[in-house]
Amino acid sequence: MGQRHGKTQEGNGELGEGRGRGRGRRRWDGPQGGFPNQEFFGPGFRGRRMRGGGPGRRARRGDVRAAALALLAERPMHGYEMIQELEERTGGVWRPSPGAMYPALQLLEDQGLVTVETADGKKRFQLTDAGRAEAAALPERKPWQEATEGIDPGWAQLKNAIGPIAMAVHQVATVGTPAQKTAAAELLAQIPRSLYALLAEPTTNQPPPAE
Repeated sequence: MGQRHGKTQEGNGELGEGRGRGRGRRRWDGPQGGFPNQEFFGPGFRGRRMRGGGPGRRARRGDVRAAALALLAERPMHGYEMIQELEERTGGVWRPSPGAMYPALQLLEDQGLVTVETADGKKRFQLTDAGRAEAAALPERKPWQEATEGIDPGWAQLKNAIGPIAMAVHQVATVGTPAQKTAAAELLAQIPRSLYALLAEPTTNQPPPAE
């Protein structure tokens, strides 16, 4: 039991992605030990992010090195800033881990394609002349566009919306009174009905019924 608890603490996602160098802001990736009745949330659910890229296919493994070059061609950035940019530009579908981003940046530095300035304990990366030439030679289609090809961005939005709800449910289940738990269950029971009601509404891309 102790060994399992230690493994959970190591991978609970409290710092960065929960692996790699662990740099960046803290983010919630689910409570330690998982949720009570975690099977309720479906396979692969770990809080703010779930595995996979949506129905029909998984997100492609992006080219982190090429993505870093393309981002740095726009402006100098910190490593974690690049991770955030990629997550934002892909609608949450692709968020490279620090364990993927920082080795790629180290490789670019070793190749003489970037220089590094350290201020307030943070490394800021900037392209060299050789790095700008390398970035200019990249395909016109950006790496983050390749990583999300064929994936509905709305799927990532739905996944990201589940995390705060699940965390609130866990808090109520942990410290709530019996009355609060009952009220929370009643609120949750309304969510499926509301979602199915959305599906029952006519979509805007369908022609109106003939009169």
